[in-house]
Amino acid sequence: MTSQFIEMFKAGKGVVGIVGMGYVGLPLALRFSDVNVKVVGLDVDPEKVNALMEGKSYIHHISEAAIRKARAAGFTATTSPADFAHVDAILICVPTPLGVYREPDLSYIQGTMTSLKPYLRKGQLISLESTTYPGTTEEEIVTVVESLGLKVGQDIFVVFSPEREDPGNAHFNTQSIPKVIGGVTKNCLEAGLTVYEKAIDKLVPVSSTRAAELTKLLENIHRSVNIGLMNEMKIIAHKMDIDLYEVIKAAATKPFGFTPYYPGPGLGGHCIPIDPFYLTWKAREYGVHTRFIELAGEINSAMPDYVISRLSAALNDRSKSIHGSKILVLGVAYKKNIDDMRESPSMEILEHLIKLGASVEYSDPYVKKLPKMRKHDLKLSSLALNETMLPSYDAVLLATDHDSYDYAMIEKASQLIIDTRGRFDLRNKKVVSA
Repeated sequence: MTSQFIEMFKAGKGVVGIVGMGYVGLPLALRFSDVNVKVVGLDVDPEKVNALMEGKSYIHHISEAAIRKARAAGFTATTSPADFAHVDAILICVPTPLGVYREPDLSYIQGTMTSLKPYLRKGQLISLESTTYPGTTEEEIVTVVESLGLKVGQDIFVVFSPEREDPGNAHFNTQSIPKVIGGVTKNCLEAGLTVYEKAIDKLVPVSSTRAAELTKLLENIHRSVNIGLMNEMKIIAHKMDIDLYEVIKAAATKPFGFTPYYPGPGLGGHCIPIDPFYLTWKAREYGVHTRFIELAGEINSAMPDYVISRLSAALNDRSKSIHGSKILVLGVAYKKNIDDMRESPSMEILEHLIKLGASVEYSDPYVKKLPKMRKHDLKLSSLALNETMLPSYDAVLLATDHDSYDYAMIEKASQLIIDTRGRFDLRNKKVVSA
């Protein structure tokens, strides 16, 4: 069965099915289409599916030309799991959020396997790409497959290959980012490598799905811990009246032993604010309390409140309070130059300001209207920036530093600027670092 599967994909006859047409699944679908692999995309959102079938994009950094090109190459999208009956490789790219008590929520993976269960068969490969704790692939994928009487490694192949997308990064893309992959068995790994080598420049095989799962968590925990360190350093630097961005820039001149990370208003995106807690939750099963990881999470989670405190103090210095003040927030995407709002700290800041009685508006060229989200439902729309409207705000708070902003104009026209990203000159008395 392994040799037949490998021969099929090497001959260009294998069909790839991708579950989840979001920031991970859609770029992957387009990449496979680029190398003439037939792709079927599955998503529960009919609006996304209809847009794709019409050659339209709903993600800012993905062009409609790329989608039309994929459609011309045979790419199709559907809301029906039944359309996966003839798919040979199933790549699962669905969310893995946290529950109310920061416990892993695997409901999207479980729902996917339940919906696909009637269409699983011999000769298929299943690859889980969603970030999760070590053991998930065995618990949630292998268990379902074996319940059908299919032998993993003989009848069907199962791998874990974590996504490494970085939306908006002009230097790396789906093709050029090395891809880690671990199989349940040696045959599974071999089959998985055969599928992904069609689309990815460099593959990094590891010994097991558990090793691959932990690899992704380590990558994101590494960032979380280092950003947490910088956020704590920012608080110290404020107390000492030192510009931390100047310090980071100077430290980064050392050619070894230092990697620059930068503070901000909190963590955003689907990975870094969430993934560390997947490991801390699983570690308890082994009697391990991950104090270091959790401390970084606490520091990062507290940053929106810290930003509010800096804003409050700055307004107080001007004989004003947050209550009744008119405040403009610049940027609601979780990082610059993209439209991705998942876990954006800007939403926490907006809601907190509203609760404190501020009159709040926002401007973000990538997010024209705030969508309804799992935790947030603010009915606000983006305002166009100009030098005549800025003076009417008691404070302008930079939360996301999009490159398209005219920073010179903003600095000149604003009464007070709360800068969480180090984009303004702190020597200007109207600029307050946060």
